[in-house]
Amino acid sequence: MSSTLNRRNWIKSSAFMAGGLALFSGTIGKLAAMPARVFKPLSRSLTDQEAVTNAGFELKARLLANENPFGPSPAAKKAIQDAIDKSYQYPFMTQGTLYNKIAQYEGINYNNILMESGSSPLLLAAAIHFSKGGKSIITGDPSYDDLPSHAQQLEGKWIKVPLTADYKLDLDAMEAKIDDNTGLVYICNPNNPTATILDTAKLKAFCERVSKKTTVFVDEAYIDYLPDPQATTMISAVKAGQNVIVARTFSKLYGFAGLRCGYVIALPDTIKTLSMYTTGFSLSATTIAGAIAAYREEAFLKEALEKTNASKEYLYSVLKKEGYEYIPSSANFVMFPLKMDGKKFVGEMMKRGVGVRNWQFNGKDWCRVSIGRMDEMEAFADAFKQLS
Repeated sequence: MSSTLNRRNWIKSSAFMAGGLALFSGTIGKLAAMPARVFKPLSRSLTDQEAVTNAGFELKARLLANENPFGPSPAAKKAIQDAIDKSYQYPFMTQGTLYNKIAQYEGINYNNILMESGSSPLLLAAAIHFSKGGKSIITGDPSYDDLPSHAQQLEGKWIKVPLTADYKLDLDAMEAKIDDNTGLVYICNPNNPTATILDTAKLKAFCERVSKKTTVFVDEAYIDYLPDPQATTMISAVKAGQNVIVARTFSKLYGFAGLRCGYVIALPDTIKTLSMYTTGFSLSATTIAGAIAAYREEAFLKEALEKTNASKEYLYSVLKKEGYEYIPSSANFVMFPLKMDGKKFVGEMMKRGVGVRNWQFNGKDWCRVSIGRMDEMEAFADAFKQLS
């Protein structure tokens, strides 16, 4: 597919996005009339935002939000600084450059891409659209709950499917839940909070089958932590014409969590639909410049991944030494079962300047530790040994 995006095409696509605001404004009107709690996710665990806010700023180790403490790269930082002088201008053309760069690498067209300030607005757009009329959203349990929790607070129903015995998403059980009222099947791969990865061949076959029945949303936020992301991604399903949406973010390995840049890749008609629930133009000039410089900056990505894996191996060794099992991780966090109440554990770790997260499932209390710098992992180890 052609990936060329010239000025005329970009202006046309921008005009389309602007035209979609008429419908979007109607949606906003409806949402504004709803209770103020609408966009506070109904989750049995804290969101990353709530966890960080509750923790405050006096932390030796910030291991509770799955961030990359090694980024952004020097090249991205320089590009951000250089962009400041012209940041009084609307960055229409530079955003088009970023679209083109992604399109060329993935072998798709620019109208297969919708970009926003992080993937969160795109997850929300999908929640709004695919839950309309009381449609159901099928997810694993536990899995990342931003999309389904928002859908549940609007018109939708949230169907939770337990994980397999090895803590992976149960594709067969999820498919069995599909019926005429299904609006979307949400797959987070690698999954959050378990950091498990699905078999690629099985997921591809799942997407091919299920996309004929309903939309499949594959959230690949953590895919850059895998040895070969290109061999694992479901972008190939979109290129094959399947009804699949793939979400990506710069917030993880690229180190852009605070800069906010994410996108989805889908069929053009799906992009048009989702664009009606987004502004289509929310990225700052500085973020765009940084993302252009950072995208597929292989040397930096390799170094950041190596540092992440070194910290992860250190964490594994600490857990083993203290007699704890853990779920092998395919992302930048590790989950392990606790031997005490989860909330109490998190509170005691916080008293020692270490922020972590807790979950409850399968009748157990669990801790999720985000991977940090080595000094942060050592701070975790010191605190953990006092409690284990």
